Amino acid sequence: MMTKLEMTEAIMLAKATLGKTWQQIAAAAELSEVFTTSACLGMNSMKAENADKLCAFLALSPSVSSTLQACPHKSWDKAVPTDPLIYRLYEIVGVYGPTMKALIHEKFGDGIMSAIDFSMHIDKEENPLGDRVVIKMNGKFLPYKSW
Repeated sequence: MMTKLEMTEAIMLAKATLGKTWQQIAAAAELSEVFTTSACLGMNSMKAENADKLCAFLALSPSVSSTLQACPHKSWDKAVPTDPLIYRLYEIVGVYGPTMKALIHEKFGDGIMSAIDFSMHIDKEENPLGDRVVIKMNGKFLPYKSW
């Protein structure tokens, strides 16, 4: 089986060669744009039906489908990223993380927001002063349990 990195490289090459967008690829896979992109970048796995549809759409081999179905090892570099967009997300969490935590605890109690039972949508909001990025995250609240 190919590695997740080899899978991602194959998908990115096919995407560029065919001139497809993530939205088109997600529609072919019958999944959300965010989840599909994440799986293609190696951070999530797909069910066989969705992986096969994606690979058919991009004319990719069954080995890409098999690797898309494999459970990922979710890890990332622990250093502060230098990519400006990803760095700004770190900055948001650094500045607003304690505020988010305080508000979630006040509204829900002691617990966390799931990144497993989770969805995210990224939209563009046109604005005459400069277009806006709209990120909506929706995660199940998981209370800490006492025993």
